[in-house]
Amino acid sequence: MKSISMLINGEPTLAGNGATFDRRNPLDGRVATRAPAATVADALEAVDAASRAFPAWSATGPGERRALLLKAAQVLEAKAEAFAAAIAAETGGSAGWAAFDVRLAAGHLVEAASLTTQISGEVIPSDVPGSLALGMRQAAGVVLGIAPWNAAVILGVRAIAVPLACGNTVVLKGCELCPATHALIVEALQEAGLPKGVVNFVTHAPADAGAVVEAMIAHPAVRRVNFTGSTRVGKIIGASCARHLKPVVLELGGKAPLLVLADADLDAAVDATAFGAFANSGQICMSTERIIVDESIADAFVQRLAAKAAALPLGDPRDTAGGPFVLGSVVDMSTVERCNALIDDALAKGATLLCGGKADSTLMPATLLDHVTPGMHIYSEESFGPVKGIVRVKGDEEALACANDNAFGLSASVFSRDIARAMSLGSRIQSGICHINAPTVHDEPQMPFGGVKDSGIGQFGGKAGIAEFTDLRWVTVQTMPRRYPF
Repeated sequence: MKSISMLINGEPTLAGNGATFDRRNPLDGRVATRAPAATVADALEAVDAASRAFPAWSATGPGERRALLLKAAQVLEAKAEAFAAAIAAETGGSAGWAAFDVRLAAGHLVEAASLTTQISGEVIPSDVPGSLALGMRQAAGVVLGIAPWNAAVILGVRAIAVPLACGNTVVLKGCELCPATHALIVEALQEAGLPKGVVNFVTHAPADAGAVVEAMIAHPAVRRVNFTGSTRVGKIIGASCARHLKPVVLELGGKAPLLVLADADLDAAVDATAFGAFANSGQICMSTERIIVDESIADAFVQRLAAKAAALPLGDPRDTAGGPFVLGSVVDMSTVERCNALIDDALAKGATLLCGGKADSTLMPATLLDHVTPGMHIYSEESFGPVKGIVRVKGDEEALACANDNAFGLSASVFSRDIARAMSLGSRIQSGICHINAPTVHDEPQMPFGGVKDSGIGQFGGKAGIAEFTDLRWVTVQTMPRRYPF
């Protein structure tokens, strides 16, 4: 068991009332982490500390902020083994997934560092003689970042890196399912030398989430909120932000379609589908959830994909001698129960089980269901696990209709040897992200990342992130005498 602390104003901090909560390993139920169960007062203290640190941090030059973020990236990568142990213990992620998580998270810090000199504005022509009119971006204030467990390092860093680069101070609300993993991010930033109060970290018991988050959103110093997680919770966060007139970035659930057209390179499509569907046991917002295949090539594609999926190694991520494993543990038994119910429902309504099947522990095999139809729950509901459905369609238009027949709209893929055909079809898919001849799971720190429909609002990444986490101000300088009507 690992005991951690919160971080408020640069100091390790326990809950004011001494309360703690435990995060247990999903495989054996042993206590993995004991963390402070913050009260509302503790959370508000963290926001106050960030508010006090804001004037000095926002006034630092871009070079200083860049150097600190680059140092933080180095420190973060040096903690790769500690991250791997924490991820395996708290959420059951494989060693390969943990390595990827840390590597891309470090990339987000490097990209954020590069953005410190990209926070630019513009000169806007004015009708007033001698008026120099400027559109200027400046730091907004305190940013509340709320990150999930599934890509804990990437998404924890993403929640705060660009806000810091823009001159904001931050409070990271750690996820109750991976408090030690998120604590390591904050530890890396502190070791890199960020000033006291610039980064603050709060953990809370699961039952206290609503009260703690609502209190922080309501705090006058909090000027931006970002949340990555489920659509259900995202709607609650968004409603709270609306009540308090706080701008919010929401990156929520997905049901990413991957379209395999009749002229696709099947080997490339199979490899991308397997990766997109089963990386991190399918627990990624961009995971391939709907495999939409033209019926003319479906038999050949399905045969190859099922063989590849059935061969993916599955095991306890803490078993370093037996690995490496592609699929580790899923996060909890509720995932197993949800996925088992999807399997039962699909089979009862005529689907065919190609590989895998129901599980009785959090070690779930790669599972494929063929001949999925709209009447089955897996057609429209996000599995967020290693259980995926295959829908057979006739022609491009039917494939497109299937892709858009969903409330979500985060990521999508189209496979075809005809790039113009794929681009034309892809432009009509209702998603914030679309990849041609590449998997639905893909992220780069400099890219605009966000969804449409029930997958969220706003965008992380690169200059899109600058726009989200700064205020755009109109400033004028009158350079010559101005005439007035009276």
